[in-house]
Amino acid sequence: MQEKMPGRREFFKAAGGGLAAAGGVLAAESHGVARLLTEKEKLARIASNTWPVRSLFKSRSQRGNPETEAFRKKYGQITMLDFPQFTKDIFPGVGQMDLWSSLFGDVTDESMYAKSTMTFGQTTRAAYEFDPSTASGKKWLDNLAGKIATTGVKCHHVSNNAPRDICDLDAEKRRAGIAVAKYWLDGSARLGAKTMRVNTGGPRIAPNATATQDYPKNDEIVKYLNHAIESFKEMADYGGKVGVKVTIENHWGLSANPMNVRIILDEVNHPFCEASPDFCNWEHDYLLYHGLEALAPYTRTTVHAKYWSRWKDVDVRRCVRIMTNAKFQGIFALEYEEGPWDGVDGARYLLKEVLAAL
Repeated sequence: MQEKMPGRREFFKAAGGGLAAAGGVLAAESHGVARLLTEKEKLARIASNTWPVRSLFKSRSQRGNPETEAFRKKYGQITMLDFPQFTKDIFPGVGQMDLWSSLFGDVTDESMYAKSTMTFGQTTRAAYEFDPSTASGKKWLDNLAGKIATTGVKCHHVSNNAPRDICDLDAEKRRAGIAVAKYWLDGSARLGAKTMRVNTGGPRIAPNATATQDYPKNDEIVKYLNHAIESFKEMADYGGKVGVKVTIENHWGLSANPMNVRIILDEVNHPFCEASPDFCNWEHDYLLYHGLEALAPYTRTTVHAKYWSRWKDVDVRRCVRIMTNAKFQGIFALEYEEGPWDGVDGARYLLKEVLAAL
């Protein structure tokens, strides 16, 4: 009989007892006396991120606005195969990467892309997405793995937008989305990634409660939660087989509410399914810190350290302390969104703030 895999609660409890580090300090082996992290140890907690520099990447359409052209003139155009060395050059001492799925592949080779349709509001358009299950896609992934091995800069996390419809009411759409997630879990494992984000899918704005005679009720959202739980269980089981954790980020839809994320993770209860929160992807100011506090205990591997001018003030150091106070020992990926700097300088600002708080 196959031994039953421990649940997420049991796994985290056991893992927590074996952690030597706690936040910005390490316990000395001999006397248990806490000491400050060295600069090298702090840098080991950092990952570069492709999202802030996505406009540098070669794409099907090479057209760019003046701001993009100036950015490319400063740093050059790159592909994902260049990003390990780019990380090494731009962020000395940083040895981890967070890679966005939409930047994968060789845009000149149609054979490694799958055509799909994407709907935004009332607009539907064709999309060409990297398919890690194709022969050319696998070869490209092996090339990237070679660059990773050569530079020593590892792939830590894949921020994935490709799997969709994970909680959709249409069973066929859910099955298709889970199949894509499994292909990508295989591809992420090929790169040595520890975690891979999968969006919950469903409506971009989750259903709200409706009025009843005596108390509000939200039966509609329960349908989506049920499907999300079922889907993430299947993906977590598969992730356990290939060695890549499936994560939920506070992104949109169900996951915009940290309580929904906690419900899904508690119900899935699997060591290969956890949160990967983002400092700024929230719906209102109070969630900026309280939402992060709600997800911090569910996070073991990856978090997005973000600055976003959408908010009047983002206290990055406070966010880091929220995570370290929750005994988070994982990686902070520098996902600068928007503000007064370009993508590189914004990521450098985040690097400075995270290092200061560790």
